[in-house]
Amino acid sequence: MDNFDTAKAFKIANLAAAVIMVLGGISQFFPIGFQSVIIGCYVILFGIASGILEFQVPPQVARYGSFLFSFVGRGALYIFVGSILLSDNVLRIIAGSLLMLLGVVYVGLEFVPSIEPPTNMREAEYQAGGETV
Repeated sequence: MDNFDTAKAFKIANLAAAVIMVLGGISQFFPIGFQSVIIGCYVILFGIASGILEFQVPPQVARYGSFLFSFVGRGALYIFVGSILLSDNVLRIIAGSLLMLLGVVYVGLEFVPSIEPPTNMREAEYQAGGETV
């Protein structure tokens, strides 16, 4: 598989994860309750942020969210959000399990030297214009 194919595969996987997060966050609202609404809002925000990162990287993200620019960091985010989604509803269990599986795969990819992160997951390209923390 050449570099273009892997970059396209990572983009599709990250966008699928973003969609799963948004849909899982929406499903978190039902049955309605204070805690479920708060958790749903956070999961939706994580999904929207993950989707936006596939098209543009704001300089604040490169500065304060540097964990998103590695397979381990992105995998940890997916595992975290997936674990939040795991609850009594079958659809949430499926969504959470898929996110956690993708997160475990991403963490494993960190230790495979032949696979490079796609350009939107390379921190050095986005820190060139700003200072490091």
